[in-house]
Amino acid sequence: MNCSKSWLQAIWKRLSKMIGLDVGDRRIGVAAADGLGLTAQGLPTIERRRLSDDLDSLIRIITERNSSEIVVGLPKNMDGSVGSQGEKVRRFTEALTHRMVEHELDPPSIVYWDERLTTVAAQRMLIDADISRKKRKGAVDKIAAVLILQGYLDHLSRRGSAVTGSPAIDSLE
Repeated sequence: MNCSKSWLQAIWKRLSKMIGLDVGDRRIGVAAADGLGLTAQGLPTIERRRLSDDLDSLIRIITERNSSEIVVGLPKNMDGSVGSQGEKVRRFTEALTHRMVEHELDPPSIVYWDERLTTVAAQRMLIDADISRKKRKGAVDKIAAVLILQGYLDHLSRRGSAVTGSPAIDSLE
């Protein structure tokens, strides 16, 4: 019984500390898993300024939440290939990892999650909720980050990988 309790605590610790990101040119949507690792909750959106400021803002969130895993939306073309925006996202996450190492912090593992149509789905949700265009602008990125992280959490739940402890996959790569 004691072994299973520590096993469950390890699973909970992993899931409850996950962060989801929707990295865009103007804003970074941020989401975090709830305390049970079941649902994604939106955090304040980061308005992009300079790369160093953006990285420092994310590092603060990562360290405050003691996150060891980040799920990053990877934009893909409809044929599944990674285009220029996807390459920008990869360069950004590489810069984040490098910056954390420079600050002598352990960088979290990065999981790329196919984010095709998440922004479209987020916009549709806000339109359906009759949110004004002005308010939608700031909320789309947060909701997209929630959808990215929730999709990954649901994937882990269906696969049972969170329970079995198998490593996270670099999805759809």
